[in-house]
Amino acid sequence: MSWSDRRIFLLGLGALAGCGFTPAYGPGGAAEGLRGSIRVDAPSDEAGYLLVRRLEERLGRGEAATHRLSASLAVGQDGLGVTPDQEITRYRIRGELTWALHRLSDDVTVTDGIVRNFTEYSAPVFDNTRGSIAGNTVTVQTAERDARRRLMTILADQLVSRLIATAPGWRT
Repeated sequence: MSWSDRRIFLLGLGALAGCGFTPAYGPGGAAEGLRGSIRVDAPSDEAGYLLVRRLEERLGRGEAATHRLSASLAVGQDGLGVTPDQEITRYRIRGELTWALHRLSDDVTVTDGIVRNFTEYSAPVFDNTRGSIAGNTVTVQTAERDARRRLMTILADQLVSRLIATAPGWRT
């Protein structure tokens, strides 16, 4: 790195500090002390398990919990791409996560909300020119499972972002 590049980098850091930027998990940040302070309710199915696993990766396991997170998950699937023969070639998996954060001391809901998102995956199509299916059942099931995993990661990450952004309001 040349000297002029270093000066620009250092000036950029100074500008960030001057505008009030603080790391979320750093001293004085919105999420300081958040890790390990939220206990997530136990999942009831595979999608819930994937969601809770990601939330615990981001928030910690909640050993010193002061809050409890409850969540309700709704997942749906739509066919998207359709061939002239009316065969579906692509699916969209929609997810809606309704959540509430409760203070453990008095079980009062301190914040709540809904996050929504989707993922997609491809399905096999019968190839008339070859007389065969492009893809097989295993690859389609794997693609669907992967799309569902990605969706749970996306929803969990959206929820964590909301919790971090609103933490100063509900942690008082």
